Amino acid sequence: MEEVKWLEITVPTTPERLDEVCARLTAAGMAQLVIEDEGDFLRFLEENRPHWDYVDQELLDRMRGVTRVKFYVTDDADGRAQLERYTRGLDLEYAAVPLTENDWAYSWQKYYRPLEIGRRLYVVPEWERGKPVPEGRTPLYLNPGLTFGTGSHASTQLCLEGVEARTAPGCHVLDLGCGSGILSIAALCLGAAEAMAVDIDPKAVDVTYENAALNGIGRERCTVRAGDVLTDRALFRELARRRYDLVLANIVADVIIPLSARVPELLAPGGTFLCSGIIDARTGEVEAALRKNGLTVTEKREKNGWVALEARL
Repeated sequence: MEEVKWLEITVPTTPERLDEVCARLTAAGMAQLVIEDEGDFLRFLEENRPHWDYVDQELLDRMRGVTRVKFYVTDDADGRAQLERYTRGLDLEYAAVPLTENDWAYSWQKYYRPLEIGRRLYVVPEWERGKPVPEGRTPLYLNPGLTFGTGSHASTQLCLEGVEARTAPGCHVLDLGCGSGILSIAALCLGAAEAMAVDIDPKAVDVTYENAALNGIGRERCTVRAGDVLTDRALFRELARRRYDLVLANIVADVIIPLSARVPELLAPGGTFLCSGIIDARTGEVEAALRKNGLTVTEKREKNGWVALEARL
């Protein structure tokens, strides 16, 4: 089957003309538009502030002063005829960059490579499967898709180091904010008996199950739920019926702080709460919340301005 080739069309504009440009393109028949606008980007950051503590400066710089519309047409006679129709009367210059189907489906994979973490873990992107695993390392195969990470972020690495240190054979694990499932699956690969993984994003359910299957882990050992444990009482009751030896939360300080009040109801006697995703400037706030809720910090890990804390009752 011949590979489909595409053109990515970028139309630079201004905030004042953005609605007009979108309306003209839509009226001409192009319904699928990608809008990149600094104002919308900054509003999105502000409205979703509880979900992160830090935004990369590189991303902020890339969006500075940007207002543009992107769309795609096939790189053939039909596509170019569509392009001429869409842009007729637009009175704006545009750029057309050739892409292949392979470009947008797989080019992002070049940024991910196998990663040694701690003394035992070896995180391997699924497309690197089949290559030799270093002696003494336990492979963790992962396909994050385009939504979730593969363990390259410092906060995830810190949490994985804690998972390696605290996973005992046969233990039970709860992974809050599981994303790709990397933390709970790592624990299962290291000998945990069962893991419950939870995320507010429903897409995490399928992604985590798929990644568990890549590692030979079935649903009898790994259960995934979508929901918010801070607001969904039924979900919290379901989780609290079984106490966990290891509770994981690689989220952000603004979620960990209220979550710390619920953790004592989730921990088994002698269990560990491992939280990460904390920028160093907010470590004191998180530690204070843990103490207030009867938890004692037993270990702190730091890397590249990020902090992970271990705490027990």
